[in-house]
Amino acid sequence: MRTRFSPHVTGYAAAWCIVLVWSFWLIVSRLANGSGLTIYDLAALRYGLAALIAGPLCLYYRPWRGLRLFQIAVLSFVLGPVYILFVFAGFIYAPAAHGGIFMNGVLPIFSMLLSIALASVFPSKKQVFGGLLILVSAIVLAWNANSDGGADVWIGDLFFLIGALFFSLYMILAERWQLGAMQIIFCGTIVNAALYLPIWALWLPSGMGTAPIGPFLLQAIYQGLVPNLIGLLFVAHASRTIGNGNTAFILAAVPGGGALLGLLILGEGLTVASIIALVILTLGLAISVRRRALT
Repeated sequence: MRTRFSPHVTGYAAAWCIVLVWSFWLIVSRLANGSGLTIYDLAALRYGLAALIAGPLCLYYRPWRGLRLFQIAVLSFVLGPVYILFVFAGFIYAPAAHGGIFMNGVLPIFSMLLSIALASVFPSKKQVFGGLLILVSAIVLAWNANSDGGADVWIGDLFFLIGALFFSLYMILAERWQLGAMQIIFCGTIVNAALYLPIWALWLPSGMGTAPIGPFLLQAIYQGLVPNLIGLLFVAHASRTIGNGNTAFILAAVPGGGALLGLLILGEGLTVASIIALVILTLGLAISVRRRALT
């Protein structure tokens, strides 16, 4: 029986769902600074709660049977504590707006560079031009947001860039290895939970015992379930069906989504320069995203 929706439709839908998920994640992660939880607690929630849900599914489907040991090691590292701790640490030094700019706004640039380096896949002239527009908008947004940070804001920006590099590599691997949903869940949650949780419990500082219940539940539900399960699956599906390049370009809309949610939820204002930069970013997306032929 023919499916109702083509893979192209579901791929683009998945990519735009990620934009919504990650835009909210910027807001939740900004609120984490006042929750009493350490970045190590946030990572423990991310891997621990996701593993509780994913464990029975992985035991049933046994996704490791379709993966080589090298693939398990690489994918687990790319999605592991090093990546997420850099990201969470970024919010300590830089405002949330920078997270959207330097993690998602530069994804198309990293995606193009890594595709050239790892797969010899070169972008079209339209994608290069769209990427330049996105880069210009990111620079303008970062310059405009400097008033929200201090002298150490560059440290947070650097951490966000490292996080973007990790995630760009994940998107390329998801497309190149044609990773299934359970394979991603197994490496991204089960393996990392088994490696990270004992280290966190024994040696890393924690504020989980004294954190207020409301902020704790918000971070537990969102950090533990939404990005690490739903978000990763959406990214994998989008990368497989419309390509990591198109996925990366669409995810560059997260800074705009985060700015809009910041305005609506946190009351953060948008300057004229920010609005112009977001328009340029959207134009870059419209130019860059192209239909990918299925093989």
